[in-house]
Amino acid sequence: MTGERAGRPGRARRPGWTRGVGARIALAAVVTTLLAVGVVSFGVVVVGGAVFAELMMKHGATAATAHAMFDQSITVVLLAAIAAAIGAGVVLAIILGRRLARPLAEIGSAARAVAAGDYRVRVPRRGPEEIASLADSFNQMAASLEEQERLRREFIANAAHELRTPLTNLQGYLEAMRDGVIPADRSTFDSLWDEAERLVRLAASLDTLAEGDSGSKRQAPMEIDVAGAVRAAVELATPGLERAGLTVELELPARLPARADSDALAQVLGNLLQNAMRYTPRGGRVSVRAERRPGDILVTVANTGEGIPAGDLPHVFERFYRVDKSRDRVHGGAGIGLSIVQQLIEAAGGKVGAESAEGTTRFWFALPA
Repeated sequence: MTGERAGRPGRARRPGWTRGVGARIALAAVVTTLLAVGVVSFGVVVVGGAVFAELMMKHGATAATAHAMFDQSITVVLLAAIAAAIGAGVVLAIILGRRLARPLAEIGSAARAVAAGDYRVRVPRRGPEEIASLADSFNQMAASLEEQERLRREFIANAAHELRTPLTNLQGYLEAMRDGVIPADRSTFDSLWDEAERLVRLAASLDTLAEGDSGSKRQAPMEIDVAGAVRAAVELATPGLERAGLTVELELPARLPARADSDALAQVLGNLLQNAMRYTPRGGRVSVRAERRPGDILVTVANTGEGIPAGDLPHVFERFYRVDKSRDRVHGGAGIGLSIVQQLIEAAGGKVGAESAEGTTRFWFALPA
């Protein structure tokens, strides 16, 4: 209980004025004022007094009279000026210290709120430019953490759903077989096998994502022939494309050297071709193209059919994101393939993207040449 109370932003003990940055700034300002006043006072009282007495005695006044006149005319005014200067310095230092300390205290309180799990907190942009810039950086950090928390929650919910569906189907089949409702024939076992394979594919995809996040099993990029890798991937996918009634168009040069992991590139191409096969209607067309550009190699996989809405395009590489949840489940996708594509390509120093317009959807990635 004590640790929880200490972590809450409203109950954390704020530093007192005597321990804060404002007090230190005020103290430094007062010390500086006192030093300046001391130097001026020394000059006026010691040096100025001696010069004043010397001048008065030259005009016939005695030393006692000269000192008395100096004390009455100069010293009193000097003391009043010193008091006013010290008072003004203290007041200005306190105002400046509080002006600096207030936004810093707000940022500190907001940081404790973020540490306690409140990622929606933001701090106002106030104070000097340096502190205002710190507030901007903090707000950007909080917004990023809030987005990561949203993605984490969605990932957990979607993963649970993807696991629940085949498990529920398996449980229903097994229960029906146990109760004698359905026979234990070949078709029933085929259905059970399909659900088990779906679980295996999901587990393998999650393993790939986890390995990419942790950086394990990540090989150093090496020079490979992208044209040959694309040609091999298309040949491997051709039987499935033909069964789906799709036309394949391939546009490749003889050779395209680039730096990448050959196994990762094969997985990327396989995922993109499966994605195109899954969402292209029978009689449609899948086009694969690779070309050299200044500084990189561009590979494109395009397919005809229902496009992706503009509002969904920025999210298609997010884990478990679905443009059409019912359509994706019918086609058997788990919403992880494109996330794996992005992760593998970015690990090789490349970039990925998606475009969709006029009945054509285009996924592309670029690798350093």
